[in-house]
Amino acid sequence: MFYNNVKNFVGFFLKILYKLEIYGEENIPKDNKRLIICGNHRSNLDPVFISLAFRRQVFWMAKKELFEFKPLGWFLTKLGAFPVDRHSNDIKAIKNSLKILKNENVLGIFPEGTRVKEIDYNMIKSGVALIAQKTNSEVLPIFIESEYKFFKPIRVYFRPSVAIESTKKYDNEELEKISQDIMRMVYGEETKWKLL
Repeated sequence: MFYNNVKNFVGFFLKILYKLEIYGEENIPKDNKRLIICGNHRSNLDPVFISLAFRRQVFWMAKKELFEFKPLGWFLTKLGAFPVDRHSNDIKAIKNSLKILKNENVLGIFPEGTRVKEIDYNMIKSGVALIAQKTNSEVLPIFIESEYKFFKPIRVYFRPSVAIESTKKYDNEELEKISQDIMRMVYGEETKWKLL
């Protein structure tokens, strides 16, 4: 209820300031099963507009620095977000991710880890593929295209979802390659490693 109330309130004003355009809605899985949203990251507004474009609640993995200011941390936690330390193997964040997905919810991740201007697939680590495989979750790649200027379009593209073979044994290097290929799907490029 809190999430939906905030979403409707914030969405009312943002849709006045920006023109939200949504493409590929047919690619969104129709059921309410566990799902990982995986997007590119250019602005702090990215999770807001993805959430506005998406029907279900998204539980966002967010950098821990956002939670250091207690009022903001409380607000984000109420919205279902949780912190991650981007500079270490954050076991607690992984456990939170697994719990969210095992409860048949939607997890939101920006695999690039920070806002980026240029694509660097070497930044992409194994996390997305690892979590998806452990929970047998589909991954929905999403691309946001915008300069975030008032009254200009914000285009959200839902790419076709992908599943990772849950019974196959992958080593960490292969999981990294799968995660990199998922980001290639986000950017609308051809996959490279052919492990999916």
